[in-house]
Amino acid sequence: MADTKQAETKQAERKAAKLARQIQAFSKEHGGAEGQLAHIGQAGTRIVLVGEDGGWGDLVAPTYAVAEQAAEKAGLTLHEEFDGEFAAKVVTGPYEWSRMAGIQMGGASNA
Repeated sequence: MADTKQAETKQAERKAAKLARQIQAFSKEHGGAEGQLAHIGQAGTRIVLVGEDGGWGDLVAPTYAVAEQAAEKAGLTLHEEFDGEFAAKVVTGPYEWSRMAGIQMGGASNA
C-alpha cells in the first residue's frame, strides 16, 4: 500500500514538473505570464495562462494540488478569479470571435 502511495506521489511530482516547464515556456514566449486555476470536474484542473503580450492558453492538470504545485514551480502569479481586470489582458482576434460568438451571430460554423 505504501509503495502505491509513493508511486502516485512520484507520478504527481513528474506531472507537476512537466506542467511547470510548459508554463515557463509559455511565459518566455509571451514576455511573462499570470494564471488562474479552475476546477473542471473529473477531468482535473485547468491552468489558464495569460501572457504579458495578451496571448493566452491553458493546460490541464489531473488535480488541483498538481496544478498548484506546477504554478509554484514555474513561479506563476495566480489570480483567485478570472475577473474583469485579468480578463482585459487577453487579446483576441478574428479566429476567437468566429469560434466563440460567430455561430450565435450567424458567422462561420465550427465544422
